[in-house]
Amino acid sequence: MSLLSFSPARFFCGATIAFSLYYLSVAFSTTIVAGTPSTTMDPYQLLHIILNPNGTLTRLEKHPESPAAPDPNSHLPVLSKDLTINPSRNTWARIFLPLQALNHPRSSLTKLPLIVFYHGGGFIFYAANSTYFHDFCVSLVQRTQSVVVSVNYRLAPEHRLPAAYDDALEALHWIQTSEDQWLTRFADYSRCYLMGESAGGNIAYNAGLRAAAEVDQLEPVKIQGLILIQPFFGGVKRTSSERRLANDTVLPLPVTDLMWELSLPVGADRDHEYSNPTAERGSKGFDNITRLGWKVIVFGCYGDPLVDRQIKLVNTLQENGAQVEGHFQGEDKHGAFVGQPTQGKALELYDTLKKLFNTPLVA
Repeated sequence: MSLLSFSPARFFCGATIAFSLYYLSVAFSTTIVAGTPSTTMDPYQLLHIILNPNGTLTRLEKHPESPAAPDPNSHLPVLSKDLTINPSRNTWARIFLPLQALNHPRSSLTKLPLIVFYHGGGFIFYAANSTYFHDFCVSLVQRTQSVVVSVNYRLAPEHRLPAAYDDALEALHWIQTSEDQWLTRFADYSRCYLMGESAGGNIAYNAGLRAAAEVDQLEPVKIQGLILIQPFFGGVKRTSSERRLANDTVLPLPVTDLMWELSLPVGADRDHEYSNPTAERGSKGFDNITRLGWKVIVFGCYGDPLVDRQIKLVNTLQENGAQVEGHFQGEDKHGAFVGQPTQGKALELYDTLKKLFNTPLVA
């Protein structure tokens, strides 16, 4: 089985885990010594990417995309549409709205929680219209009765960090001034949550740090918390889970190392504040999160090589007095919460969010 037959759409984000396990078990069988990272595996080949001399990527596989569905006459339970954020950066957002909201009598309409979502993909893959994340957002909206704004940010290495963070924060200011009726009529700006999965969880966290420093400039948008789904963090020193799962069939170390190499500022190592929030230079924003009383919820699984970093973030936030919950259970792989959006771990996620949205607001 050639590595070139392997699909990164099923690999990095964790979609269709069974395929990932099969292909990688075959591909790794001749290259891995148990317990040690492979030195012969080529992460570029595995991810179907070519690094060009000018620093751009050629992405050899096109991931499936889903069109927006804005027509209420389609009778879909969740509607969606795309709106431009910044044409000069080619950034835009896909807004998801439950059909039930449109059919609700206006006189008794209760506005819905607003989730600003950032997709995953190691900072180098995917978009807001990728089927993998579109389907997740549809299920999320239907099961939590919320409004979701899924942000299409610029990708690395063409646009290295902090470009994605800049786009994430700009999206919040765009929501603040938008005149789109799906937002102004149905979204409760005072119940806004930043959410992301994998690299998107990293973006939600870092965008949250920036937003916490300028909350007055975001009115009437009031962020109530951060929802981080298996967030993508790294560091120079390997954690226990990274060593234990170095040859993981969904997220092996050579791939995570390459993701950071392609996305961090040129010359930065994995202890950069963008990658390692618990390193000394990465913890400067904790005080604002604590001061504002934001709720931080981190979801993870023990079969994910990143789990120790996620747990360490939870512990560090707790030590700094933040309101934080860690939901860690099971041996599921990276991508478990999003890859199967109508079952399993995703349902646990929705249940937690429904409880969160019914809690009293932060003053």
